[in-house]
Amino acid sequence: MMERAESGQKLYTRMRLWEFPDQYVIEPTDGSCGSSLAVNKADGSMNLIDEVPECSSIRVPKIRIIFGVIGMLKLVAGSYLIVITDRECVGSYLGHPIYKATSLKIFPCDQSVTNSNAEQKKVETEFSGLLNVAERTSGLYFSYDSNLTLSAQRLHDLGDESKLLPLWRQAEPRFLWNNYMLEVLIDNKLDPYLLPVVQGSFQNFQAAIGKEIVDVTLIARRCTRRNGTRMWRRGADSDGYVANFVETEQIVQMNGFTSSFVQVRGSIPFLWEQVVDLTYKPKFEIVRPEEAPRVVERHFLDLRKKYGSVLAVDLVNKHGGEGRLSEKYANAMHRVISDDVRYLHFDFHKICGHVHFERLSILYDQIVDFLEKNVYLLLNEKGEKMKEQTGVVRTNCIDCLDRTNVTQSMIGRRMLEIQLRRIGVFGAEETISSHPNFDESYKILWANHGDEISIQYSGTPALKGDFVRYFPWIYSSFSFE
Repeated sequence: MMERAESGQKLYTRMRLWEFPDQYVIEPTDGSCGSSLAVNKADGSMNLIDEVPECSSIRVPKIRIIFGVIGMLKLVAGSYLIVITDRECVGSYLGHPIYKATSLKIFPCDQSVTNSNAEQKKVETEFSGLLNVAERTSGLYFSYDSNLTLSAQRLHDLGDESKLLPLWRQAEPRFLWNNYMLEVLIDNKLDPYLLPVVQGSFQNFQAAIGKEIVDVTLIARRCTRRNGTRMWRRGADSDGYVANFVETEQIVQMNGFTSSFVQVRGSIPFLWEQVVDLTYKPKFEIVRPEEAPRVVERHFLDLRKKYGSVLAVDLVNKHGGEGRLSEKYANAMHRVISDDVRYLHFDFHKICGHVHFERLSILYDQIVDFLEKNVYLLLNEKGEKMKEQTGVVRTNCIDCLDRTNVTQSMIGRRMLEIQLRRIGVFGAEETISSHPNFDESYKILWANHGDEISIQYSGTPALKGDFVRYFPWIYSSFSFE
């Protein structure tokens, strides 16, 4: 069974928020014996109190139930408390419940703004108006018991001392969506209130294969290093962090075995942009092209440190504006290609067109040696590591949405078949397509995964989502262990 990462101090799972004229008081109501948290409405300062202040006919507070504290956001003059007011249990991660935040609420701590100058008041008003958008942030997931920011392999490799730390201290900063907003709570040592939140996707299903029940989970973790939406946020920054960088982990569990496979996606890793204008497809512009080799090198150095070997799969067109980006990418990769870093261009549109996705088998044949060498995580019933993933496939198109999701779902499907053969669920020639109910659930899993990532970056579901949902995946079987 997968070894769980248990933290030493439990998070509060249910609280009552009292709104008094001068302060907010957050009272744990989940059976915990901890102190309540008082937040000053004037300046956002915090302190623990033993009891909720008494109410009176003059001092009648508003009361609401909350399920977590996202953190405190500081603007020019005021601070704003962000909490989770509703949640939905969407499955479990390695034995622990996972929740999706379905409703957020922002409480202003800005009474001190009245003492600010006119310019500060104007800026504060403009910025605070934008917070209405923050309340509608999609794809936020959290767990009170397990570190959702870490893959199963990294969780397994945590030392015993690290597993006793509060969840926020175990968290991977790249994927901690509320990292900045937790700073005030961290400074005040409010560990039971410090809830790590991930933006991305969490999809899960269980299905029977013969007499076996197989549990499949798909997790997306969006990197916070280069946030922003499509058109407005492209390429990399000077440190090599790229737009729309997402780590995708596919986990299968059955009969005590746990197996995990990680892929990543991210924008073409040098400085480029797409200047928004009135044209249907704004032109791509390469910014400071002389810096491309250095930025690409920094990006892949970071990937190697975190994932081991890297296979970069570039799916963009070979001609036109995309072709210029691809050519620059390929040239910059000459400096970083080594035994541990490979680059492969695959013109998705030219080879697969709009519907011939079975031709992705051509791509698979070119990368299967990398997958065979770097494999996946496999833990036995005792939680002992039998296999370890030692490399990652990095896939990109222009948006890292539609073409990327179709390609990643193909790779994930192949790897899942290989994992199920290794565990003993599938025979040598058996495939996911051999089991229609499982096949349908698996396609929906990946389609929903792609839609959620797409909505966060572009505002719309994935354009090729229906192909992932309904396309009859026809691939020749391939087996390695």
